Amino acid sequence: MPCYGLTVSAPQRYPMLPGEPPELLVHDEPMRCPYLPGETARLPLRLPLSRISRRQLDARLSLGERRQGRLVYRTACATCRACEAIRIPVADYVLSKTQRRVLRRGKRMIETEIGAIDSDAARTRLYNVHKGERGLRQPDDEPLSVAAYGAVLADTCCESFEVRYRVGGELMGVAIVDRGERALSAVYCYYDPLYAALSPGVYSILYQLELCKRWGLEHLYLGLTVHGCDAMTYKRTYLPHERLVDGRWARFERADGPADEEMP
Repeated sequence: MPCYGLTVSAPQRYPMLPGEPPELLVHDEPMRCPYLPGETARLPLRLPLSRISRRQLDARLSLGERRQGRLVYRTACATCRACEAIRIPVADYVLSKTQRRVLRRGKRMIETEIGAIDSDAARTRLYNVHKGERGLRQPDDEPLSVAAYGAVLADTCCESFEVRYRVGGELMGVAIVDRGERALSAVYCYYDPLYAALSPGVYSILYQLELCKRWGLEHLYLGLTVHGCDAMTYKRTYLPHERLVDGRWARFERADGPADEEMP
């Protein structure tokens, strides 16, 4: 694996792609769709050859790109268009009564801390418990090891941090977040299902929205929403939001359809 800051010659099997920064195409094969049963997905994985700046991250997010570990990707499925990148316009977002209640309760009961992304047995166990008990693991998926957790969640190619959630001093959840010049990107959030009554997933999004307001940022990216995948539909309940539809950001004011105007 190349090291940041070094000049790297790409092996022939890994084509060099131009860009800012240049990248290696490390995987581009059809695969089982992780969201829709029976569908085939194409998620070309690319390895940036130097660290992505805040400005570069903003540009990539605006094109619908996501990050997993040091790799970046954008959906390129041949026939399916179920995946849409989604973001919240921070200045326009108004919390619902329920969300205000979740935020107040979370501030009262959850201890929140921002720090560098860490990788250890406690986080790995919590991640595996979350995926298993919330039905997010595919039948043939193996639990992540500590090393795999480090590669998938702790390693990064851009400026990233973690938000730690504790109750009574005990770690109950972690959110991995990327930082751009004008946006935050919610990479992944997991938590102990025993604390589901505190709505930690909702609280995490609302806390990140507060960070965006505090830091003067324009958008909070929530990743992908996938039509037909129940586990991903919750993101569309945050209104207003914008979704990348056919290459353009469209604004949605209601859950059932787009507003009259589309964002350029």
